[in-house]
Amino acid sequence: MTFHTFRHWKATVEYHKTRDILHIKRLLGHKNIQNTLLYIDLEIALFNTGNDEFTVKVAEKPEEIKALLEVGFEYVCENDGLMFFRKRK
Repeated sequence: MTFHTFRHWKATVEYHKTRDILHIKRLLGHKNIQNTLLYIDLEIALFNTGNDEFTVKVAEKPEEIKALLEVGFEYVCENDGLMFFRKRK
């Protein structure tokens, strides 16, 4: 195993969570998007669940936020004082 093995794994997992190829391009510092497109193929091969559905929860209080994070929800955004979280089904 090399540093690049961990780098590839981190990028693949991050793409699986976000589905944002531009985020991965910036994360890895690639100048050419073609280099980053490799991670889409890796993600499909490793995580091909065919399911892009999410469970979405809204939290307002710190206790609610903590509870959602503890069970694997990820923060998405904030709007009107509410914090939105999601987790893949």
